[in-house]
Amino acid sequence: MEEQILRIKKDFVPKYEDGYPLITEEACANPQILTEEGRPFRLEAGDGTFLGRGYYGRQNKGLGWVLTQKEHEPIDERLFQKKLAVALGRRTSLFMDETTNTFRILNGEGDGLGGLTIDYFNGYYLLQWYSAGAYTWQKTIVDLLFQNTDAVGVYEKKRFSSEGGYVSDDDFVTGERAPEPLLVKENGMTFAVYLNDGAMTGLFLDQRDVRQTLRETVPEDARVLNTFSYTGAFSVACALGGAGHTVNVDAANRSLEKTKEQFEVNGLDPASHQILVEDVFTYFRRAIQRGEQYDVVILDPPSFARTKKTTFSAVKDYGKLLEQAFQLTAPGGIVAASTNHAGLYPKKFRAFIYEAMEKTETTGRIKSTFRLPEDFRVDADYPDGNYLKVHLIEKSAEGGLL
Repeated sequence: MEEQILRIKKDFVPKYEDGYPLITEEACANPQILTEEGRPFRLEAGDGTFLGRGYYGRQNKGLGWVLTQKEHEPIDERLFQKKLAVALGRRTSLFMDETTNTFRILNGEGDGLGGLTIDYFNGYYLLQWYSAGAYTWQKTIVDLLFQNTDAVGVYEKKRFSSEGGYVSDDDFVTGERAPEPLLVKENGMTFAVYLNDGAMTGLFLDQRDVRQTLRETVPEDARVLNTFSYTGAFSVACALGGAGHTVNVDAANRSLEKTKEQFEVNGLDPASHQILVEDVFTYFRRAIQRGEQYDVVILDPPSFARTKKTTFSAVKDYGKLLEQAFQLTAPGGIVAASTNHAGLYPKKFRAFIYEAMEKTETTGRIKSTFRLPEDFRVDADYPDGNYLKVHLIEKSAEGGLL
């Protein structure tokens, strides 16, 4: 496919010279040439200076991605082969870790292939495509996986459509189908995942370090409140670390059976834990009225959520969520505050924490902070790709500032 010439406006040239990978419409002098998804382009300054080579793939972030800044390197199978080989090499230690067999092996622009991520699940590979343009390379990537890895089977999630959402159909691509559930290991913990059951698998791989830290530091016999609990993975980690009781709250009906399953595959009795299908905000109000106190409160809400009674936006409403969480946290306890909203920047997120502490007259400190784990590699020239922000906030045991 013949490449087109995409020109960058003068004011944006230094940005792309420095390696910025995302093609934005505001930076392009002639974006009208981009009409065929997947078609490669040569990126040039107005005077013809070579800036990079990429492809057109429209998604919510922009118009496509730069894949190379080498003028004589075409976008072809050899380029993808090289990118995949380097990405696999970066995860060697994880492949050799006998306690973990699920992690990310290619993280989009962080590994030089914006628009695509690949996750590993105990011999199975899950590809996530974020534009129709990226998807034009599907056969090439799948073939390379079978040539270069131990792939038993390949699945995919097509996270694009005319409405910009998830394209839901049979996600199995080729090879052998995975069992349902597929059991995977993470730092010695077991989790049940489903590779062909909608947009999500049952486990958020980017929270691996947070789960392990909670498991290692949770107080013995602690009471844990896990909100927006999904399949209860945080609670499993806490229970295996010695927590005495967990309360899991999520508005989705399926969370009940999925959470029970996660406890069971780890040899834990679900009957020793509460699993509630309920609006988190409704639960918070009632729990505060009842005077409930927890040693650990976990907040991992979606960026945006709507239930029958509540609409939540992380950018607007996370502070209110923290205020309620602090009221439910016992002295000396921990609030684990997490967001994956790229638009909620670290400075603003910390401001929410301090404002909520002030409003609730809570004293304490941010004990530890997490960003994406090592396998979720981030491009230094595209810091927005480092979307995950997690703070473990320790509430003062005596009322004084820690």
